[in-house]
Parts: sequence; structure tokens; C-alpha cells
Amino acid sequence: MTDLDPTRADAPLLSGRGLSRTFTLPRRSPFQPGPVRHALVDADLDVGRGESVALIGESGSGKSTLVRLLLALDRPTAGTVTFDGREVRPDRASRLRWFRRRTGVVLQDPYSSLDPRMRVGDVVAEPLRLLHLPGDHPGMVAEVLERVGLDRRDVDAWPHELSGGQRQRVALARAVVHGPELLVGDEPMSALDVTVRAQVLALLAELRDDLGLSLLIVSHDVGLVQHLSDRVAVLQGGRIVEQGVTAEVLARPRHDYTRRLIASVPTLD
Repeated sequence: MTDLDPTRADAPLLSGRGLSRTFTLPRRSPFQPGPVRHALVDADLDVGRGESVALIGESGSGKSTLVRLLLALDRPTAGTVTFDGREVRPDRASRLRWFRRRTGVVLQDPYSSLDPRMRVGDVVAEPLRLLHLPGDHPGMVAEVLERVGLDRRDVDAWPHELSGGQRQRVALARAVVHGPELLVGDEPMSALDVTVRAQVLALLAELRDDLGLSLLIVSHDVGLVQHLSDRVAVLQGGRIVEQGVTAEVLARPRHDYTRRLIASVPTLD
């Protein structure tokens, strides 16, 4: 394991080193300990400043577990996470406010991730309130809604009144309204139809370029990864089996599992 110097210009923004997560399953008998499941084993991953990194793999491969550890939503069994050279550990919300201020998250289901009891304006403004950020919150909300392709009048809408694509735009607005440096998307387009998915993909790329965001995208969609990420890490059975520049990994995969993933992508042929 190599030490990272946060003063270096090329030091990663987010870094995980030796990350492992095990779970003890329920006991099969009162006289024996429960079996141990290794959800993630000795994973190393970096996300550089302004870089887009994708995690791909089948369901149960460890992608979401790794993201939860990197976001300090779960405590690793082993390993460390640093952000801009500062160690990040699951802790009280007040102690992690600095980290939440610099990160934003978009979840898989654009409907269940939005509180149906809150109007769009309140949903988008929620990070500003929770992080105790100063400023003109209504103005900031209106500005970010326009940035993601919605109308300022949508502040008064309820989530159920919007289409799936519009709800995901609201989720994106909420994730970037506080000006994060890192945006994390956990299968952010899997619940959308093909046409809307292409629109949201273009919007993600636009936000990345306009706001100078670093991206960490979890997906099983190799096509999305090809268009959005600079580097890709492939997970199988809780282990990173291959990672590198996206174009090189997809063109010349070294691991059999990566070859199978790529071969499973539908083509017009």
C-alpha cells in the first residue's frame, strides 16, 4: 500500500485503500456462530479531480457496498477512505458535514428517492438546510432547476405530478445545489426508458463539464460506462478484478469476467 500525499496536484480527490466488508449471517444453530459473508475484499479505488470513474459488475458483485464505504454510510471491516487527503469515517452527522458538503448522491429510483410529502422546491433545498448553508435558498433552487432543464415554476409541483425523467432531473438538482466536488450515481438511469436515459446521460456529462465535477458512477450498463467514464473498475464476487482506462479495458479486457460482461451487451448485429 502506498501513502498518498494530498499536497500533490495529481493526488486523488477520493481514495479507498484496502477496503473490506464482512457480514455475519444468522446462526444455523444456537451452538455455532453464524457464517461470514465477504461482501467486499481488499478493494483499492481512486477518483481524481475532474475525473469520471465507473464501477461495473453484476448484481451482488460488491458495487453498492464499495460506494457505501466510500461515502461513509457504512463502516469498513478493514481499510481507509480519504477525501482530499482527510480521512473519512462513519460518524455523527455534525462531524461529517464537511464531507457531505463536498459530495452529492443520485440514487437509482427517481420516485422513491424523493419524499412524496414535499414539493419540488423543498426537496431540492433540503441539502442547503441540512448543511446549514447561507444564501438565497429560493434563488439557488430556481437556478439549479433551470440548469437541469426544468422550469422555475416546477418548485411548486409534487413528485407524483412529474415524469420519471423529470423526477431524476429533480434528484440531480438536489445532488448539485450545494456545489459539491464529487457526484456519486448509484445506477442513476436503470429505472428510466431508453429515450429518457439518453437525455439524462447527456445532462450528467454537461453537469460534469460545466461544474467541474468528479463522477463516481455505479452501473451494470457497459454502454453508459463507455460514454461517461474515463476509468472503470470491474467487480466480481466482492473483488476488483480489473481496472484501468475505460477505452482500453473495454477494447482489450484482461479478465475473463470482464470479457463476459462486454459480450453480454446487446448489439444491432
